[in-house]
Amino acid sequence: MIAAGIRALRIPVLPLVLFFGTFAWSFVFVSLPFYIERLSQLGPISTLRWTGWILGITPLVTVLTAPLWGRLAGHGNPKTFYVTVELLQGIGFFLMALARTLTELFLARLLLGLVGAASTFAFIIAGRSGGRAVRREISAIQTAMTVGQVFGPLAGAVAASRLGFTASFVLAGAILWGCSGLVRWGVPSPGSPAEPVEVRRRASWREIGFVCLLVLATSTQVFFLTAVLPQILPPLGVAPAETLEVGGLIIFASGVAAALGSLAASRLADLLGERLVTAGSLTVSSLLLALLAAAPNAWLFGTVRFFQVLSVAPVFPLAVARIALRAEGEAIGFVNSSRIGAAFLGPVAATTLLSWFSPGIVYGVLALAGLACLPVVLADQGLRIGRGSA
Repeated sequence: MIAAGIRALRIPVLPLVLFFGTFAWSFVFVSLPFYIERLSQLGPISTLRWTGWILGITPLVTVLTAPLWGRLAGHGNPKTFYVTVELLQGIGFFLMALARTLTELFLARLLLGLVGAASTFAFIIAGRSGGRAVRREISAIQTAMTVGQVFGPLAGAVAASRLGFTASFVLAGAILWGCSGLVRWGVPSPGSPAEPVEVRRRASWREIGFVCLLVLATSTQVFFLTAVLPQILPPLGVAPAETLEVGGLIIFASGVAAALGSLAASRLADLLGERLVTAGSLTVSSLLLALLAAAPNAWLFGTVRFFQVLSVAPVFPLAVARIALRAEGEAIGFVNSSRIGAAFLGPVAATTLLSWFSPGIVYGVLALAGLACLPVVLADQGLRIGRGSA
């Protein structure tokens, strides 16, 4: 009955679920560094290191488990896995709300990492849409995830400051349970793959490996900032009482930039070619990332960050879309692991470097990681990127 009603309304359920799921994760993520500071009874350096590991342990574990989830879902019913994982993620968020020590919070985040592969199932389901519907579905999913990342941090920062951290965690868990219900009743069970297995496996492992490297480097440039905002903002003139909301605004602006960049990716590739767009995005993003060190105040810092994320955002959809279209579940899991791994590497690398060096060193190291991918992109190796290629 519920499923029939949703179908009658013609609601694009899968993108809608990805929006709310990403919204819930971003909703909580933005306030975690500040919650860790409140829980901590340690010194500033030890707290900073705990922050990197608590934020990073979830994606680290997910990096290891996403290919396994992809393999299982690729040979079974990805919808069933999707429903189960969203329920378990909700429980993980409730456990975060119950945590009263840094160790308990770390363990709750570790358990979340075991079931943090929902987007892998979404890509597998989309890959079974058939024909041109595959590209439309993947494009809609990527856009929905980006929009969720736009609104989640701003809403999460406001909710944490107004309702409290615990209430915001519980609310995010309830949203994930709602996502599970939407998938259960609103997403049709996918049948067998719409294309022959031979067609879906045309992406070579060499190509997949380079896409993983490219996604890791560029996504790290996006994900690193949240973990170090409590330390970066006060030297930029932000009062301690205002760091949470100012940080939420900066992350919100970054999300808007990511959404705009992702939406522009396809059009830019048609006009300039995918190789040129990818190389240009890597170059401009890395230069702007290094330029963050020269920002004299939070507002100019936020402006430079906006354009840096705007410039790097097209890389992910251009690199990943063709892999998702032509690879089986396990390979999609590996590519998704690279994106998720960046959510581990970014916070841990940033907090570790910042505990020893200045913010400028942090920005410079991450900028060099992006530039290191340029020779392979320009040589057209691994990833077959060409003008107007499909």
